[in-house]
Amino acid sequence: MDSIKNNDPLVISFVRAVQTGNVDALRRLLDEVPGLASKRATDNKGSSRTALHVVTDWPGYFPNGPMIVKMLIDAGADPNAPIIGGRFSETPLHWAASSDDMDVAAALIDGGADMEVLGGSIGGGTPLDNAVGYGCWNVARLLVQRGARVDKLWHAAALGMMFLVEELIASHPSPTADDITEAFWHACNGGQRRVAEFLLSKGADINGGSDYTDQMPLDAVGSLDTRRDIMVSWLKSKGAKLSKQVDHFVLKSTTNKIKA
Repeated sequence: MDSIKNNDPLVISFVRAVQTGNVDALRRLLDEVPGLASKRATDNKGSSRTALHVVTDWPGYFPNGPMIVKMLIDAGADPNAPIIGGRFSETPLHWAASSDDMDVAAALIDGGADMEVLGGSIGGGTPLDNAVGYGCWNVARLLVQRGARVDKLWHAAALGMMFLVEELIASHPSPTADDITEAFWHACNGGQRRVAEFLLSKGADINGGSDYTDQMPLDAVGSLDTRRDIMVSWLKSKGAKLSKQVDHFVLKSTTNKIKA
């Protein structure tokens, strides 16, 4: 697969077309440069990403994103091509999961994206690991609906899947105390009170945490999920103001994110 430098005018034009949702400009580029959809853009450190990573780049939600995903896949883009040379080998679906961009995630799945591929920034795992870990509930539920495997206690806890939580707790070998505490944290992060109560009764530490964050369960409960966090940032960037009656702390309490 051919690579182009990030600062190449062609890459700059492509990124601008994608991030502004300029479908006509993107179509012209694809027509003028054969194989453009399958090329990689390389940075100064040697890490490279694909055209579909541009569509799913943080914070996501670029105009016409789902349409552009389909255009690029139809033009030869591989929905399962990972980042090369970076800290993680995330695919475009990992990135869409991390921003809770459900429409783009659905377009990637429709285009053949593998829901079980590894390499994500949450424990080197799947797109579902990213979605649950970053509080991206819309993509998490989409992945489950489309058939993604739910076989981890913390996944089931975060998504409120009580029947599966009970099955996994009763499995052999049974989960460790640390596993139960981590699942409890994720149940709190997902707002799943019934599951949280059950896990607490099974010995979860009410002030225990998760491997990738310093937040305690009570912190997680009061945090914004990823989609709302992105909405807050977008509204502020457009000049939106809080009313005087709103406690500013509410909108400042956001979940810490780990990005590649």
